[in-house]
Amino acid sequence: MGFLAPWFLGGLALLSVPLFVHLLRRHVAVPRPVSSLMFFERGIQSSTRHHRLKHLVLLALRCALVLLVVLAFANPFVHRVAANTNSRLLIIVLDNSFSMRAGTRFADAKQGAIAKLAAKPSSQKAQVISLGGQLHILTQPIFDAAQLRSALESIQPGDGRASYGELSHALHALAENVRTPIDVDLYSDMQRSAMPANFADLVLPANVTLDLHSVARKIATPNWTIESIDAPVELSDPKDPHRSRVRAVVAGFGTLAASKTVSLAVNGKITATRKLEVPANGRATVEFAPLDVNYGFNRCEVRIERGDALPADDATVFAVRRSDPQRVLFVHASGDSRSPIYFGSALKAGAKSSFVLQSVSQEETTNFDPSHFAFVVLSDSPALPAIFEHTLAQYVARGGNVFIALGTSAARRARIPVWDGSVADAHDYARLAGAASIGEVDFTHPALLDAQPGRDNGGWGEAKVFYAAVVDPRGARIVARLSDGTPLLLDKQVGQGHVLLFTTGLENLTNDVPLHPVFVAIADRVARYLSGSERLSGSRVVDSYVQLRAPADSASGQGSVEVIGPDGRRPLSLSEAKTAQTLRLEQAGFYQIRLANGRDMPIGVNPDRRESDLQPIADDVQRLWSGSASSGVSQTAPGSAHEESYRSASLWWYVMLLAFITALAEIAFASRYLSTQREEI
Repeated sequence: MGFLAPWFLGGLALLSVPLFVHLLRRHVAVPRPVSSLMFFERGIQSSTRHHRLKHLVLLALRCALVLLVVLAFANPFVHRVAANTNSRLLIIVLDNSFSMRAGTRFADAKQGAIAKLAAKPSSQKAQVISLGGQLHILTQPIFDAAQLRSALESIQPGDGRASYGELSHALHALAENVRTPIDVDLYSDMQRSAMPANFADLVLPANVTLDLHSVARKIATPNWTIESIDAPVELSDPKDPHRSRVRAVVAGFGTLAASKTVSLAVNGKITATRKLEVPANGRATVEFAPLDVNYGFNRCEVRIERGDALPADDATVFAVRRSDPQRVLFVHASGDSRSPIYFGSALKAGAKSSFVLQSVSQEETTNFDPSHFAFVVLSDSPALPAIFEHTLAQYVARGGNVFIALGTSAARRARIPVWDGSVADAHDYARLAGAASIGEVDFTHPALLDAQPGRDNGGWGEAKVFYAAVVDPRGARIVARLSDGTPLLLDKQVGQGHVLLFTTGLENLTNDVPLHPVFVAIADRVARYLSGSERLSGSRVVDSYVQLRAPADSASGQGSVEVIGPDGRRPLSLSEAKTAQTLRLEQAGFYQIRLANGRDMPIGVNPDRRESDLQPIADDVQRLWSGSASSGVSQTAPGSAHEESYRSASLWWYVMLLAFITALAEIAFASRYLSTQREEI
């Protein structure tokens, strides 16, 4: 409590006035008739008896009235917790990423978050956020503790990968809209793999205070996992020693050397078991061959026997489709005998899919129907029969895919079939400067997808190009460029299909790419992309996307897809099933997808294996991030609260109301005691 005008308290000296009045009350003698004064003797009467305090209740009321009036002018106030926009906003962030499934981490984190919420003052706003594969803001800043608790209770462990950089980015966006101080309490296992590559991405805004609550031990919990799987997407011959095999990498994080038993299950039945020795904190590879699968799609799983602290990552699922080899129509110039050999050999050496190459010259294509093939390759064939070119254009418009390698004939015939474009010029590097190198490759494109391309652009950097055509790239995505900027590989959507254009040839005259090992990977990935087998089966990572339809199909709104998640539920509504182009895979397990054309797509989805490394962030890094100057990371009790923000509440009206009531009581008592003055004997 305080006073805004404390100098008025000097008026408390007026309390002596009612006391003085009561002590010096004038004595009124009542006249009494007597017959004679001769018997009276003159004397001095003592006044002590008349100066005693009387009517104490009345005296107390008068003193209280003076006291209250003085206090009212001093303007008293009290401190109250601010419940307006100047208060501190509390944000509770609960980590529900895949690593929180280890032991009792998630239960401990949720319990701590609920306890923190219970200790929150009722006048303080709070907000609940979950941090997993995606950051979800579950509530707006509100006072309602019941709604906040309900939001916390609804959070369940997920399969996604946490990113503290994403959290920092979200707090920056929030701080721009909320001008008040923000207190963030993060309940997490502080996993090291969740840190961004650049620590600067963790810097928090000036009005944000971060308090870390770690639920993990400082020493990493030992954990084994199936780190990666190398398995065929499609299989035509289970006895093929090159394709009919599964290779799995077993990794240990913070582990000692151990002997592990690994099993392969196909459609729920264990078909093979292997034992291997995993070195301390290392990796070991196990192989299962042959892979015996039935016709159609097969749901496969590789599992480590005997669980550990995180049993959810002891298995990796994937899908394999057994079918007859897909046919590929390879159209080449009559004088070109090299490109079918190079491309066919590379396609045969690819380990992911099974294709049979049917090679024909461009003059022999009149009676061929492209719809009977997985995709079509045009190698150095600018002049096609009119009938076949018309049929090929319809094939692409309906969703078929074509791979075109221009070669040296493109310069003589400027028009490019199906591409809806022409050759503007040609660079003969062998005659001018010797050769050109490949300078830029987009490894995010599905035709060249490679998460870790390595040195020399995944092998592209070693190749040399001697001849390349120059085309107009408008409307196309440039996948690869030469060192001088000339587009080398382009992808354009034509109708509902795709045309992949290679501005050089598929033989060793225009370039030496077919002479390098990377050509096998190029042919394999291009074939899987154009045939659609890449998206029809296999294995994906949680939070990745799968394409459901082409943009043209989405615009027309014709046909719908059906998606059933690993939990048996449908993640898409009826309207979304008719228009959605992509689907985000949020759960681990098998997704069953049926496209609008009736084709099935079972996809095995696995958590990001970076979540399997349970090593926590170092203490000094945690202190640096949270900005704490203490020797350890904040491990405060769940019920502790930050310093509150207060405001002053004036009591003037309450004091004046009490003074008014006191004045009425004083009048009533004064009328009762002083209405008749009688001398007391």
